[in-house]
Amino acid sequence: MSKPRDYPFEIRPLTSDEGGGFLISYPDFSDCISDGETVDEALKNGQDALMATIAALKAKALPVPAPNSGGVASGKFVARVPKTIHAQLTTRAKTEGVSLNTLVLTFIAQGLGRKEGRV
Repeated sequence: MSKPRDYPFEIRPLTSDEGGGFLISYPDFSDCISDGETVDEALKNGQDALMATIAALKAKALPVPAPNSGGVASGKFVARVPKTIHAQLTTRAKTEGVSLNTLVLTFIAQGLGRKEGRV
């Protein structure tokens, strides 16, 4: 049986706009995050959040992901790009008559296809 300490985590500093401190997240659990003023505090709070998440899944008879399983991908992510690239992408999307989201998704799919030798 996996223990909470077996799960990988990511810690990143929070900007002052985000309130400062550090954010901890667990890739195997899409909605398990916590924070703290220091890295040590974020680690402790993260372990508490992870244990509570696992307990809640078990209580609802839902599957608990195995460590390093990648969890459930939500299909959503945020990417920050320079303003000039954002402007270029927006202009290209308008020219193509598609949404910015559709254009970027198409570029990603094309890039993955090239890498795998499909294009």
